[in-house]
Amino acid sequence: MSNLVNVIKKDVLGISKKTLMLALGFGLITSLGQFGLAHAQDAAAAAPTPTVNKGDTAWMLVSTCFVLLMILPGLAIFYGGLVRAKNMLSMIMQVSVTAAIGMIAWALWGYSLAFTDGGSLNSFVGGTSKFFLNGVTPASQVETFSPMVNLPEFVFFAFQMTFAAITATLVLGSVAERMKFGAVVVFAILWPLLSYYPMAHMVWWWSGATSAIPLGADVTKSAGLLWAWGAIDFAGGTVVHINAGIAALVGCLILGPRQNYRNEPMAPHSLTMTMIGAGLLWVGWFGFNAGSNLESNGYAGLAMVNTFLATAAAGLSWALTEYFISKRPSGLGFASGLVAGLVAVTPAAGFAGPVGAIILGLIVSPICIIFCAKVKHIFKYDDSLDAFGIHGIGGIVGAIATGVLAHPSLGGAGIVDFSKCTAEACGAYEFTAIGQMIVQIKAVGVAIVWSAVASTIVFGLIKYTIGLRASPDAEEDGLDIAEHGERAYHM
Repeated sequence: MSNLVNVIKKDVLGISKKTLMLALGFGLITSLGQFGLAHAQDAAAAAPTPTVNKGDTAWMLVSTCFVLLMILPGLAIFYGGLVRAKNMLSMIMQVSVTAAIGMIAWALWGYSLAFTDGGSLNSFVGGTSKFFLNGVTPASQVETFSPMVNLPEFVFFAFQMTFAAITATLVLGSVAERMKFGAVVVFAILWPLLSYYPMAHMVWWWSGATSAIPLGADVTKSAGLLWAWGAIDFAGGTVVHINAGIAALVGCLILGPRQNYRNEPMAPHSLTMTMIGAGLLWVGWFGFNAGSNLESNGYAGLAMVNTFLATAAAGLSWALTEYFISKRPSGLGFASGLVAGLVAVTPAAGFAGPVGAIILGLIVSPICIIFCAKVKHIFKYDDSLDAFGIHGIGGIVGAIATGVLAHPSLGGAGIVDFSKCTAEACGAYEFTAIGQMIVQIKAVGVAIVWSAVASTIVFGLIKYTIGLRASPDAEEDGLDIAEHGERAYHM
């Protein structure tokens, strides 16, 4: 009997020990797993996640509409008022159709070529991954200039679309009253493909602010060429104005002057229209400049203030220069000065201080007057509406001056150093005004050469295929009736 008890006791105790060990082991593993899961959840909760701010989104939606206002009706009637009455409707049609083509092309291929990684060609142009807006949805997002702050991608797409649309239309001012409509249509398709999309990629494409975390990350390795160089262009001095201005010069040289140019008066037919257009451009330009900040914050406010002050200073400077030359400041001159100021402040809008913006506006107008009046007269090229003299030259002045005016010692806002970013903010870049100006000059040089080569190819291709120029009879009768079968005004 005692042996039986001992056997039962031994077996029961043995089973109990095994069960106890298994239970303890299972409990330990479960506890460790729960601890690990809790730790991972805590880490995930602590890690910052990108956010979309409704205020930023609303501001960018409004800014996008403002830029459309610059094109239609702003630029259309600004340019339209500057041509002769028989070409008013033609000018409006050329601007409008070029913008419309630009929007469609941006959706089909332009956005991808400008704002995606281009692989082995990434320094110069983007890739094909977002052709036909592949992968762009209401849920997709893009980064702004602050770590962990995003925008809906459709909003960013639409804002940048208006930039692509207006840039090609600016070129038309130099070839006004003689370039046939079919040639304009082909230009609107080809020129952005060779010039605008690559320039936008070179200047504005990079891997995003979040890629700069942790501290010291190299954000230049996947950036466009000029971005990697450290060139700064807040809203398009190189991408839009120098690019379009050089194309305008190339276009008018290849096309040749208007019939009887310099032998008969070719005054603007409606300075009233031109002044209204200039005012609409100024209003729309707040979206162009302040919207380029991509966020509704103090830098957007700075860009807005600078867009007021530089423009006002440039308008006054042009009028004062005319007064000193002829004692007769003109409405045409004042309107031209306003646009010159808008062009010059575009690359500097979020970098220069307010006093620097005023100085920039004061100096740009006299320089543009020299090119619009003297240089054009000496070399006898017919830049009909001074697209090169204002956008090209004003863009060059603004792009180079930005490197100086951005310096904090001169009242500038400085430059963000994306190698010094945390999840909360980025540090300030230490630079010299002279050093940054040299970088800006290099960027300007690339923009000039790239646009000149691309524009020569496009205008040359059109000239030797379908032809660039309207017939002499069409030019004499006016492009309104010859090309569109209607007139802007009843004669």
